[in-house]
Amino acid sequence: MRRGNHVVHNLHAHLVSVTRYRRDILTDEIPTRCKAIMHDVCESFGAELREFNGEGDHVHLLMHYPPKVSVSKPVNSLKGVSSRYPRAEYSGRINRIGMRSVFWAPSHFVGCCGGVPLRMVKDYVENQKRPT
Repeated sequence: MRRGNHVVHNLHAHLVSVTRYRRDILTDEIPTRCKAIMHDVCESFGAELREFNGEGDHVHLLMHYPPKVSVSKPVNSLKGVSSRYPRAEYSGRINRIGMRSVFWAPSHFVGCCGGVPLRMVKDYVENQKRPT
């Protein structure tokens, strides 16, 4: 749980982003650099990067974010910034693979997640006593 002046919140988002054309480019030190970049981007939004991992063609991250931030804002920034820096720093490797100016695929997956299964929340809402 995180606390603000007038709010207590526990908002998490799971982001999956794949490389353009699912190219196997996330090798060597590129994932470590992406994690550092994404950590900095999360902090700039007041969010916290809880987990980061991936394989050669995609990454997963778990972000804890504040309610004042729409989840689309940090996600777009995460993809933009984590594309720009690696393309500049590892241009030889990225250009050899044929990705040129694009690092991530335009689509991604974002799922909001929490500690309670959806069925329990639905049951809770259904069983509320409606005033008559």
